[in-house]
Order: sequence, then C-alpha cells, then structure tokens
Amino acid sequence: MNDTTRAAGEAGAAQAEAPKVLGSADIQRVLACLPHRYPILMVDRVEQIDGDLSCIGVKNVTANEPHFLGHFPGNPVMPGVLIIEGMAQTAGVVCVLGKENKEKPSLVYFMTIDEAKFRRPVVPGDVLEYHMTRINRRRNMWWYRGEAKVRGELVAEAKVGAMIVENS
Repeated sequence: MNDTTRAAGEAGAAQAEAPKVLGSADIQRVLACLPHRYPILMVDRVEQIDGDLSCIGVKNVTANEPHFLGHFPGNPVMPGVLIIEGMAQTAGVVCVLGKENKEKPSLVYFMTIDEAKFRRPVVPGDVLEYHMTRINRRRNMWWYRGEAKVRGELVAEAKVGAMIVENS
C-alpha cells in the first residue's frame, strides 16, 4: 500500500467516524411548523434532530397550565392524553422540517395511537422529554415510537402516526 492509498483510506475512515450533526428547533421554529398554540402546545423545543429519523422534544411542565386546575386539585398530574399529544407534536415538527425545502404544508394530522402505556405521573416542575424514533414512512404519512421520560425515567410510551396535508 502506498502513501496516497493509505491517506485516502484514513480520510475515508475519519469521515465514517465523524460525529453526526444534529439539528434543533427553538420555540419560534416549533411555532412555524405547527398550528398549535397555548394552551394545547405541548412541546417547547426539539433537540437532537436527525432528519425525520429521530429527535427529542422538550416540555417544561409548569404549575400554571390550565389542565392542572381540574386534574387534580391539590394533587396536579399531567393528563396522559397530553403527554401523547406532545409526542405527536414533536414528531410533527420533524416531519415538517424534513419538508423544509418544499412548500410549507397546510396541516399535520394526528392519525393513530397504538400501544400507549403510562408508567408514572408527570407533575409541575418536571422536564418532560419526548424521545421519538421513526418506525416507517410512506408518502405523506409517518409513524413513530415515542418514549416520554423525566430525569431519564420512562413515564409513558406509545406509537403514533401523522399525516401531512399539502397546500392546494
């Protein structure tokens, strides 16, 4: 092996080992992707975006959110359906960002929820992370497996599906 061949092989190995650049979406970018607004917006930012393959959505759970007034007085617990909604919104953000070079879609529809399980309550003060991993994609439809975690502990999980409707 000569020096040129060795250098080319080392360069190729270095490129293969190069760290992946992961994107993020702050609240302004999330709002640009989703039609949701307070009080139904369930994701504050999205981190570690790897195309539409995976990402982590973050929701800072605060005591002044309206659902805590009745769920449950004196013992506030985040409704499980809102945790699942946060998973779907996080997946929706990466689906829309994956189409960023094209015309912005008019709507992202939440289509399916499967295998939902709730492990422990989420309460004010928790930082909820939605770990989303793409299962499948077909045309304008995506399916993700989501794990909601607080301080690394699994609190909920589900499979969710979404469909993007293009502007007509």
